[in-house]
Amino acid sequence: MLDPKLKQELYNQAQTAYGQAYVPYSHYPVGSAALFSSGKIYSGCNVENASYGLTVCAERNAIFQAVAQGERKLIGIAIAVPTDVFPSPCGACRQVIREFAEDCPVFLINGQGETRVTSLKALLPEAFGPEFIELV
Repeated sequence: MLDPKLKQELYNQAQTAYGQAYVPYSHYPVGSAALFSSGKIYSGCNVENASYGLTVCAERNAIFQAVAQGERKLIGIAIAVPTDVFPSPCGACRQVIREFAEDCPVFLINGQGETRVTSLKALLPEAFGPEFIELV
């Protein structure tokens, strides 16, 4: 279980991050903050592209920034949006989260500041992870 102050900081950074989103096509800003085993939080926002397949989600943006700094063990991730509807990570983001955590809490934050807590295992049951590659 995460320390309440650390969890609140995770929420705050995710909410701040959606303010930086580049979303000229969907107009749906998303922010994410990922906590790694070092205790450091990395935030990211979604960045859209006219060639839609090149768009990067907030969750992957945050995780990739952490990996670029040498992080490898994800402890928890928060995803925030300014709308009333709670966000949910897409399938690609769920798989990227799984690459760096077998399971972790996933905090979903809507525009009212309300939170829902789920887990990676709930979002991606029977997931395929890096340990399976080692078996081959």
